[in-house]
Amino acid sequence: MGGFNAFLGKELREILRTWRIWVLPGIVLLFALTGPVLAKITPELLGSLMADQQSGVVIQLPDPTYVDAYAQWTKNLSQMVLFVVIIMFGGIISSEKKAGTAALVLTKPLSRMSFVIAKFISQAALVTVPVVAGALATWGVTYAVFAEAPLEPLAQATGAWLVLAMLFVALMEMLSATFDSQAGAAGLGFLAYILLSIAAIWKPALDYTPSGLVGAPNATLLGEAPSLGWPILVTLALTAACVAGAVAVFRKREL
Repeated sequence: MGGFNAFLGKELREILRTWRIWVLPGIVLLFALTGPVLAKITPELLGSLMADQQSGVVIQLPDPTYVDAYAQWTKNLSQMVLFVVIIMFGGIISSEKKAGTAALVLTKPLSRMSFVIAKFISQAALVTVPVVAGALATWGVTYAVFAEAPLEPLAQATGAWLVLAMLFVALMEMLSATFDSQAGAAGLGFLAYILLSIAAIWKPALDYTPSGLVGAPNATLLGEAPSLGWPILVTLALTAACVAGAVAVFRKREL
């Protein structure tokens, strides 16, 4: 465990000292701070634009609410932030192999299994901490803008997304252990996302697979989400399977 703890500590410190601490947290914070403001002003901007284009026509748009602000947050998580996760983590292991650092650290009392698990934990933390902080920032700014911001629906929507995000962190780790090309791993990650999104139109997939979590954050805000018990359990099981798969693949790869 000594080697594992030391390597995990190194990974966490490395996050704080490299560009990764600015990219994903920076994007999440930007969306958290601007989303509620955009939700507030977008109807006014659209109304002004359409009024200019159709002289004399009065267009009534519904007043925005905290739900619109939360929907901005979940939309950004489900699209931009998840895409950043896929791209960033496409080289989570392959980049270490190319740089020679994997071979170096594995000469220490550190097993390949510990290497992979420590990588997953550190990158999962890189996703989870900024997203939780971003959700709290969204809640605060939403309350300041709309004077109403119930925490429960935001927490449920964000939590559902985080479960799905952990699956993609594990999936990208397995793909990165399998392929030396970061672009190739990222491409397969995007393909997996597309397939999950398409499968969501099939009710059994929606009810019992990770496909149920793709649209769950926004559906939760609207009170339309189906039971997420099975999708969450299956997603957690697949996450563990992907980490185990990454360990199995990495054990057989030459460094």
